[in-house]
Amino acid sequence: MKLYPNKLKSSLKQLLPIYVVSGDDPFLCQEACDLIRATAKQQGHDEREIFYADRNFDWGQFYQASASLSLFAQKKVIELRLSSSKLTDQGVKTLIEYAQQPAPDTLLLISLPKLDGSTLKSKWAKALLDSPDCGFMQIYPVDSKELPQWIMQRLTEQGLSADAQAIDLIVTRVEGNLLAAVQEIEKLKLLSNKSHLDIDTVQACIADSARYDVFTLVDAALNGEAQRSLKILAGLRAEGMDTPIILWALSRDIRQLAQLSNSYSQGIPTDKLLTKIWPQARKPLFAKALSRHSSEQWQRMLSLAQLIDEQGKGQAIGDPWISLNSLVLELCALPLFRHSTY
Repeated sequence: MKLYPNKLKSSLKQLLPIYVVSGDDPFLCQEACDLIRATAKQQGHDEREIFYADRNFDWGQFYQASASLSLFAQKKVIELRLSSSKLTDQGVKTLIEYAQQPAPDTLLLISLPKLDGSTLKSKWAKALLDSPDCGFMQIYPVDSKELPQWIMQRLTEQGLSADAQAIDLIVTRVEGNLLAAVQEIEKLKLLSNKSHLDIDTVQACIADSARYDVFTLVDAALNGEAQRSLKILAGLRAEGMDTPIILWALSRDIRQLAQLSNSYSQGIPTDKLLTKIWPQARKPLFAKALSRHSSEQWQRMLSLAQLIDEQGKGQAIGDPWISLNSLVLELCALPLFRHSTY
């Protein structure tokens, strides 16, 4: 069953056993996966298991998780995060078998980069996408021409409207970054007492916006600037920034770097790996971060990011802000301490 981002919420009233979210825009894909997870939790899927499937992934782990019944919850969510659409023979076999007979009381959420035409015709993809038990959503990036309308739609969802000039100013401000656009809209809603925004209102709110920016934090950490990164993180906390927003921005680049690191370990040159990094000005930051960590270290950071997510939701013991400090230092290549739970 083909699903569409703008109709996803209504389609989740009756959950399917399998969902596949594919796309190259991290924010939109994360947003769709968050909605599926939240809906599943509301409908009783209280347990959650996550697997990061690269070329060395042991598919037996996934098989055991899907075949075993939970001792603590009647329903569960299994997340399978594929680093690539090119699967091993064992991965192909496992997914085809699962599509034919999904595990009972289990929702399988598969997320992966955009599927190209040849992959859509592969055996494993057709087994999933042709199954009546599977909802498939291909998410496309919002291009520069679509961005003003996309921002207008997001403003409407927040009960706001805006002049064309105000929209153009927001577009210029966010430079195509959808997460930044959402943050800007949230700031406008908080800082403005008007439901209709003109260009003067937007300019005033931008001038009063947060001193520390989450994207500045990420770039500082990628650059290995530990002291500056911790200072920015402390500033974000003092200004009331929510941990999920910070975690999402960090995880987005860490996840991409983990994928790049796997390819780098297979002998692919750095210059070739970084051709898809956008904007191009961030390539030196990615190159520096890539040189500081092994594939195992990137996977450890992803595990810590998952722990922080669970801490923020009250599903794991610990302070997410303390763990965020650890994650930032790990990214800067200065580990503060190790967590025994990941």
